[in-house]
Amino acid sequence: MELNKINKLLEKYDNGTTTLQEEQQLKRYFSQETVPPHLESYKAMFAYFSANEKEQFTKDVPLTPKRNNTFYIKWISVAAVAVLLIGVFFKSNVFVQEDLGTYDDPEMAYNEVVKSLEMISSNFNKGAKKVNYLNAFNQGISKVDYLNEMDNTTRLIFKK
Repeated sequence: MELNKINKLLEKYDNGTTTLQEEQQLKRYFSQETVPPHLESYKAMFAYFSANEKEQFTKDVPLTPKRNNTFYIKWISVAAVAVLLIGVFFKSNVFVQEDLGTYDDPEMAYNEVVKSLEMISSNFNKGAKKVNYLNAFNQGISKVDYLNEMDNTTRLIFKK
């Protein structure tokens, strides 16, 4: 009869509907030496809970802060003001859109776009010529890789 009552209490415990008195009954039951084999896992769990109730924290907890945080708060407020001033400056001066002009004649607009693209292309080609020496550099690096192959074969021959 008692085993049925314990099983019902365990079912209530698993559902989270037990009262404190019913949990105390479960603790007392599982503190016994002999427990049915199918309830051994509950015995270990309630033994753990009982052991944890006896534990105490013995270290001191410092309640005063280690650093004075007012120094950091002052500098954060100075930085915030600086960011706001920079934002106001850029909003008023930099982002004012100038009238760059428009073309009423589509052919004239097309000619100006072509002229601009040709200028960009010529400047890009000048820059590409200056970077062309990297090809020679890559060829030199590939020749140096042959030295690595030679080193690997000598290691194989002499088994270093």
